[in-house]
Amino acid sequence: MSRAAKANRAESTGHSEELLTVFPTEIGWMGIVGEGEVVLQVLIGHPSSASVWAAVKRLIGSVLQQLPRETDWNPRLRQSLIEYTEGNRVDFRQFPVRLPDRTPFRDKVLAATRQLPYGATTTYGDLAQSVGHPRAARAVGTVMSTNRFPILIPCHRVLAAGGKLGGYTSPTGTDLKQRLLEMEQSA
Repeated sequence: MSRAAKANRAESTGHSEELLTVFPTEIGWMGIVGEGEVVLQVLIGHPSSASVWAAVKRLIGSVLQQLPRETDWNPRLRQSLIEYTEGNRVDFRQFPVRLPDRTPFRDKVLAATRQLPYGATTTYGDLAQSVGHPRAARAVGTVMSTNRFPILIPCHRVLAAGGKLGGYTSPTGTDLKQRLLEMEQSA
C-alpha cells in the first residue's frame, strides 16, 4: 500500500500509522513506538536491535494494530532518552502517553509515579497510601509490572517494602532497575 493510501486509510478510520524508532543507548537498545505525537510503548535494555524488533512483534494484536514502520518519528524523545541514559536529568512529563486498561486506581498510581522526582524512590505501600488506597500495595505492584512506559513513567523508582528492588520488566530484569537507580543517585 502506498504512503498516500495509508494516510487516507488512517484519516478514514481515525487510526494513524504506528511508528517505531530503534536506537542504542548506554543501557542497551531501546525502542519507542508511537502514533502521531503519542507514545504507545517504550522498550528498554535490549541486547540488540533485533531483540527490540522481536519484542515489538509480540505487541501486535494487543498494543499495536500491525507491525510499525521504522522511522525517527520523535527525535526529541529519542534524544531525551539518550541523554537520560548518559546520566542527565530529563523531565519526561512533556511527552504524552496513551495509557492502556484505564481504571481510576491505575490512573492515580501512574500519575503519582510520573511525578516521582529524579533520584527519589518510594515503596509500593507508600505509593498506595499516597493515592488513597493504603491496603493496595500488591495492586500497585501489578500496575508497575504492566507499565508500558519505563523511564517516562519511572516505575524503577518504586521499590518493595524495606527498600528491596521488587521486580522489573526488562530483558535484564532487576539488574537494569538497580543500574538506573544508581545512575540517578550518583548524578
